[in-house]
Amino acid sequence: MPAKRELTMRQLRQMLRLAHDGLSAREIGRRLGVARSTVQDYLKRTAAAGLIWPLPEEVGDDALEQRLFARPGFKTGQRRRVEPDWADLARELKRPGVNLMILWEEYREANPEGYGYSRFCDLFRGFEQRLTPVMRQHHVAGDKVFVDYSGKRIGIVNPVTGEIREAEIFVAVLGASNLTYAEASWTQKLADWTGAHVRMFRFFGGTPRLLVPDMLISTES
Repeated sequence: MPAKRELTMRQLRQMLRLAHDGLSAREIGRRLGVARSTVQDYLKRTAAAGLIWPLPEEVGDDALEQRLFARPGFKTGQRRRVEPDWADLARELKRPGVNLMILWEEYREANPEGYGYSRFCDLFRGFEQRLTPVMRQHHVAGDKVFVDYSGKRIGIVNPVTGEIREAEIFVAVLGASNLTYAEASWTQKLADWTGAHVRMFRFFGGTPRLLVPDMLISTES
């Protein structure tokens, strides 16, 4: 039966660092929020695996998990549980209202023996780090402001009637400082769009050289 993990890969690394610094198993357990016996078990595993702090750069999370928790005779590099489609989850995560907890719950509903939430997050972050990095952009102060509607709506309650009406959220961000302005408006129509810009300029105390909208859809005036 495979060993039961109670620490994330990040906590395992922290445990090794603290042990290297001379802290007792009791103190390490207190800092990590786990039992001393758990720390002692993990330290025995790391010692048996010949792992000491600092870990070599080539020992990533997958290699660390394999060396500590692989079952005898289990094929190296193969994970023990069903893998979700990480690329599909990354796309889903961009949708409004979607977070990792929701995605994990859907994954576990389809795979009851799948990864726990903590390990699921570890693996997803590892997948994100392997993606092609986004090109960094250099922004000159006062040069650009990026404007758009957030894609989410907020419910506004009429205190007299109790009626709830949804409003759009306008957001503007200065490229260099990331100073942000946001306001709610009833629609994305021209009057609301223009008025939001007027109030944005007033908030910033000036106007940038360029306005950069993000693929706005034409609206009625």
